[in-house]
Amino acid sequence: MSGIDNLKKSREPSSYSNELFNEQWQLYQKVLFNGYMGHQEIYGILHEWLINDFQKPFSMLELGCGDASFTAQALSNTTIASYQGIDLSEAALLIAQSNMEHLPCATTFAKGELSEIVLELVQNQQENFDLILGSFVLHHLSFEQKDFVMGKLSHLLKNGGIFLLIDVFRSENEKREDYLKRYLEDVRKNWSQLTPQEYSLVEEHIKKSDFPETQEIFYSLATKHGFTKKECLYHDALDTTQMLCFYLKGKNSCK
Repeated sequence: MSGIDNLKKSREPSSYSNELFNEQWQLYQKVLFNGYMGHQEIYGILHEWLINDFQKPFSMLELGCGDASFTAQALSNTTIASYQGIDLSEAALLIAQSNMEHLPCATTFAKGELSEIVLELVQNQQENFDLILGSFVLHHLSFEQKDFVMGKLSHLLKNGGIFLLIDVFRSENEKREDYLKRYLEDVRKNWSQLTPQEYSLVEEHIKKSDFPETQEIFYSLATKHGFTKKECLYHDALDTTQMLCFYLKGKNSCK
C-alpha cells in the first residue's frame, strides 16, 4: 500500500507557510548536499550494513523521516518489505512519498509529533518492526522525552529487532554550552558555502533546538528499556556525530 495513510487533514497552508518551508528546506538541503553533516558517508555505511545484516525481508519505521531522500538511497537494492515514516511536516512527507516510490515495498506515512505517534502505534499494537531508524531527530527532544520514546520503541520492535540511532552527541562530561560552542566553531570554519544570513539561521536553530546527550547516557537508557547489546558503527572526526545500534534480546530474524 502506498500513500500518506495517517496524515491528518488540515487547511491549505498559507503562502507564508509555504515560503517559510521552502526557505528552510533549501538551506537544509544545501547543508546536506555539501556534506557538512556527513550524510553521504553515513548513509553509505548504512546501505552496506542493511545489505549485510538484513538478508530476509524486513520492516522499518523511521522517526523524523523528513523528505527521506538519503533513506531511499540507503534502502535501494535491500530486502525492505515495508516502510513507515513519521514527521511533523506535511510538505516534507509529500516529498518523502515521491522519493520512496521507486522502492518495491509498502510505504505509509504519519504526520504528527514524534512522541504522540509512537505512543499511538504502541497503544494500537498495529505494527512490530524489524528496524527503527532515528536520524538527527532525538537531539531535539528533552531528556525526559528521549527516555519516553526509547521506552516505547522496545514495544514496537520484534524480538531481536534493532533501533539504529544517527545523531549528534556531547563528549563525556561536556556541558551543553561547551558542546554548542565547539560545534558552531566547526560550522563557522568548514561550512564555507553558507552566506552570512544562512549561517545566522543555522546558529539560531542549533542554539534553540539542539539538546544532545552523551553516548553513555543513551547506553544507559537502552539498558533501562530492555536493549541488551549496543554497538557504534560510525563516529565523525569532530566526535559529535555517531551511528549507534541497540539490539533487543534475541537473534535478528532478518539475517
